[in-house]
Amino acid sequence: MKSLFGIVLPLALLASLPLRAELPAGPGRPETEKLCKNCHEIEKSVSLRQDRQAWEATLAKMKALGTRGTDAEFGAVLDYLAKHFPAGELAPLNINKATAIELESRLSLRRSQAAAVLAYRAKQGKIKDLEDLKSIPGLDPEKIAARKDQIVF
Repeated sequence: MKSLFGIVLPLALLASLPLRAELPAGPGRPETEKLCKNCHEIEKSVSLRQDRQAWEATLAKMKALGTRGTDAEFGAVLDYLAKHFPAGELAPLNINKATAIELESRLSLRRSQAAAVLAYRAKQGKIKDLEDLKSIPGLDPEKIAARKDQIVF
């Protein structure tokens, strides 16, 4: 196993990852390159495969951080990313072992929310169940409930 962005991956999965991301041709590619390359490498943009809802949350974060683009451009990027970089079959996320980046990417949490989960674990110990998780100050209980099938304790 090796670590990629703080996530431990099986060697077989690492072998399947491209060394340098090649964006597939198609509608939305130019918009994706335009909006994403201003803040980070394209590889980082597509390294976290996500479902449509998570890509939508990622784009909302980009807007909140000041990425400029039209609604049509953001829509094209969302369609492109959801089509070409969908979430794979991922094992449920163990909320008691997850890193901040895993909490952000897999549960679409903001950085401050992921930090709140880590702080809670450090102070209170293991999170016992969904209700315990939803009680953490700063987390949106509805967002957590929507992702309940992706979480284990």
